Amino acid sequence: MVILYEVHNGLYVNMTNKCPCRCTFCLRNKKNEMNGSGSLWLEHEPTVDEVVKEFEKFDMSKYQEVVFCGFGEPTERLYDVLDVAEFVKNTYSLPTRINTNGLSDLIWNKNTAPDYSGKIDVVSISLNTPNKARYYELTRNKFGVEAFDAMLKFAENVSKYVKKTVLTTVSTIITTEEEKACAAICKRLGVTYRIRPLE
Repeated sequence: MVILYEVHNGLYVNMTNKCPCRCTFCLRNKKNEMNGSGSLWLEHEPTVDEVVKEFEKFDMSKYQEVVFCGFGEPTERLYDVLDVAEFVKNTYSLPTRINTNGLSDLIWNKNTAPDYSGKIDVVSISLNTPNKARYYELTRNKFGVEAFDAMLKFAENVSKYVKKTVLTTVSTIITTEEEKACAAICKRLGVTYRIRPLE
């Protein structure tokens, strides 16, 4: 069972396969691993202790950051993720990032942004599109069309508690005009906009 795997200069943490979205473009629809990691489909959700023990198998001096990402939405297990992030920072003094759909407030039915403080350095959120209806079409999330506004509100809130908040879209998936609209959204929220390459 693959809990930790390498991507570029980061060590990635795969703690859940649960997700409130069924994105049309999701990588796990097409493959079961990343960069030769082995299958990221979990036999069971690892406990915090299991995840912490897994770090002993890796030379942590090789990595520039630890990233919470995998074949699921990490904020489905937000408080376990934050416990592991705290361990990483205290033990290895490495920056921590979470790659998320930005729907943790809807998952937990509260404002989760303050809980990231001191544990997560970078929050990277999949914006996907500047259009609310199109967002729902693409993500097919269980919360409905209002999830888009909740995601933007989370981005604005969490930027007050972490060092960097990034909203991302994928190059070639949306038009140049849509990218400009996304950039304008990010400017209004006071967060960074990043266009990432198609995997």
